[in-house]
Amino acid sequence: MTARFDQGPWANAGVQTVQPGVHRVPLPLPNDGLHAVNVYLLEGLTDDGGLVMIDGGWAIPEARKALEEALSAIGRDLDDINHILVTHIHRDHYTQAVELRRLMGARVYLGAGERPGLDLLNKLRGGLACSLKVLREAGAEDVADRVEATYPDRYQASDWEAPDRWLDAETLRFGDSELQVIPTPGHTTGHVVFLDERRGLLFSGDHVLPRITPSIGFEAAAPGGRPLAAYLDSLHLMTRYADARLLPAHGPVADSTHTRVAELLDHHDDRLRKTLAALGDGTHDAFAVARGLSWTRREVAFGDLNALNQMLAVNETVAHLDVLVLRGDVAVAFTDGVNQYTRTR
Repeated sequence: MTARFDQGPWANAGVQTVQPGVHRVPLPLPNDGLHAVNVYLLEGLTDDGGLVMIDGGWAIPEARKALEEALSAIGRDLDDINHILVTHIHRDHYTQAVELRRLMGARVYLGAGERPGLDLLNKLRGGLACSLKVLREAGAEDVADRVEATYPDRYQASDWEAPDRWLDAETLRFGDSELQVIPTPGHTTGHVVFLDERRGLLFSGDHVLPRITPSIGFEAAAPGGRPLAAYLDSLHLMTRYADARLLPAHGPVADSTHTRVAELLDHHDDRLRKTLAALGDGTHDAFAVARGLSWTRREVAFGDLNALNQMLAVNETVAHLDVLVLRGDVAVAFTDGVNQYTRTR
């Protein structure tokens, strides 16, 4: 799950040149969990000398200022950004891309699997509706009520617009350069990563993160199928490509995508075992199971998490239980508005 952790120097404002023509820029976020989101500025890809930007950041004044300062440091400005490739629809990745398009006409690209979520965001009062529904069906009515009361939803319908281009599994060509678009559902249904095979770089968004495990299925629309099962398949998919340097949305650049993928797969295998053990005998809802588990790398008790992270914990427990159902280890029955799980072997 995504929770507060030691940010480290990667989140400090400034520009890191990963290699010539590839710059990592951390932009600030208005919350106390993750302090920054990395966007990447790519030079030398387009015939007109413009920039390709990967992910947009959150549309807040502090993020725009940090981006402008970073651009100035490499001798550029906002008008040089011609294309913005967004890994997924979450506001810390998408909303500033929309704002930059309004300001200077940059083209915005987004995975086609995000279309249902975008359509729903244009209809909903807020962006937490699906997660709150999962909470209530998990038996966590109290957590849902506290999240609604404690965390004002910053959702604004005007922050989201359709992209200029929907992306499928394809290759984007900018001059003589190519970026492979690889759909990686799990974190969101339409999440994509961008692979530069020639330079050995993977722009992984929130799919592969070097220090934390991404939340699963946290989106406005109901995730398609079982989001954790899709996420595990998407992790395995990464091993079918040559290893590449990992350029994530949160955290420092890492040398090997494959190494981190192996760690994430091991983590979820361990989590599935612990979830099954926490379910134990009898029949229980996901809220009860989540309370029997510890959370974050510091093994924090469920009751010591704030309401927002309790929501993420319960939703993640649901995702793991759903995989156990898929594997035949657990049965589920929907009773009086709550899913009840029973161990089968």
